[in-house]
Amino acid sequence: MSTAELELMSHLMRRAGFGATRAELDDLTARGYENVVEDLLNPGEPNNLPDDIIRRFHADQHELRQLDSAGGYWVYRMATTDNPLEEKITLFWHGLFATGYSKLNQARTHLNQIRMFRRFGLGSFRDLLVELSKDPAMIIWLDNDNNHKTAINENYGRELLELFSMGIGNYTEQDVKECARAFTGWTLKNVEYMSQRAMKDSIWPYGRISWHFEYRDEDHDYGEKTFLGETGNFNGEDVIDIISRQDATARFVCTRLFQYFAADEVEDDAGPVIEHMMRSYFDSGYEIRSVLRTLFNSDYFKSDTARFARVKGPVELVMGAVRQAGICREPVLNISEVASQAFYMGQGLLQPPTVEGWHEGVEWIDSGALVERVNFVARALGDIDNPGVQSMIDHLAAMDGGVLSAEEFVDGCLDLLGPIHVPDDTRATLVEIASKDGDLDLSSRTPGDESEQRVGNMLRLAASTRAYQMA
Repeated sequence: MSTAELELMSHLMRRAGFGATRAELDDLTARGYENVVEDLLNPGEPNNLPDDIIRRFHADQHELRQLDSAGGYWVYRMATTDNPLEEKITLFWHGLFATGYSKLNQARTHLNQIRMFRRFGLGSFRDLLVELSKDPAMIIWLDNDNNHKTAINENYGRELLELFSMGIGNYTEQDVKECARAFTGWTLKNVEYMSQRAMKDSIWPYGRISWHFEYRDEDHDYGEKTFLGETGNFNGEDVIDIISRQDATARFVCTRLFQYFAADEVEDDAGPVIEHMMRSYFDSGYEIRSVLRTLFNSDYFKSDTARFARVKGPVELVMGAVRQAGICREPVLNISEVASQAFYMGQGLLQPPTVEGWHEGVEWIDSGALVERVNFVARALGDIDNPGVQSMIDHLAAMDGGVLSAEEFVDGCLDLLGPIHVPDDTRATLVEIASKDGDLDLSSRTPGDESEQRVGNMLRLAASTRAYQMA
């Protein structure tokens, strides 16, 4: 296989997943780019760490009501799944359809929403919006349980149009009100087994349980509505049908997908790609899978322009380092702390700051967050006891009889971490550091010896470069 093919596959796996190890890249590249795209878009069994094993080790992950437990649970899934795009698109929808623990106070309900994103995230956008509108976490987060035919609450209707599907400027205030009317009666089912006294005494009148959806016919406004220029006796699904077929919706969804999977900034040369994605959106019946297929197979996505054109989000960065280092593939005591690392960098799982989600791109980087980012990847990829790091050492030991010059040593580490490309002055600095101890001799290494420690130190430095922070 060629270096160009390997680098293209590495680019795809950074964007459609959380990166890949060298062994994984070799296998994927041999399979062929277009075939791998189809595998990613049509996930099979995830083969992630099973719940029964997790729960034997983590008693707190039986109920998953607590935030730290839920975050750790999702980390296990991202660290061990064979379906990286399934988790990546789930993370995308979690940021776009942002709901947070701060108001829900019930992580199990939140994880149910995450599971819904996983199930519907690559399918029809129309179906996804229907499921979102029935989702208890969203109903609580945007107050649709307080949306009644006698007194509408506009919160969900407004954000459905503004932040979730069309964007400002493509609807009127009257459309917001009509949308809210269409979603009256979409609420939570009460806990039938809970006594009235218990409900009265509880600070959570529905109980701290995993809520579920109920449609209350008697609370729905069946009056005629005019929405986005169409008139009828619309229910919530009718409104979503109208939203889904709007050009503004196609452009909004395709642009957001482009920014997440292709480039932080939408430059002029991105216009034709987004137009092509929009055609796929309509031709496929609003299918996200088809839109991403168009993007991943586009000349733009494969070009040098698109590579390393995005700042890795904190979760992307953490999970990429976790998977490369080969950690969290079995139960570990500090799994909740691994999830917390992304929070320290500005992106807490299940903790978006507002309904807008997170501000991404260069806004991920400030002086405090950058220190956290560099420290985490340096620890994960500089620890020679980690299985993935040992695999990198084995790979270097197989090169040129295991004796490498400073230049070969540095280039080998950069290659194994991406491949990533650093500026000439950065490479020169790394080579200068490597040269201080002469050639790297791994030919007769023993576990944990000085030669292995040198590899760990160089991987730590290489992972701290700007290039590793980009996707």
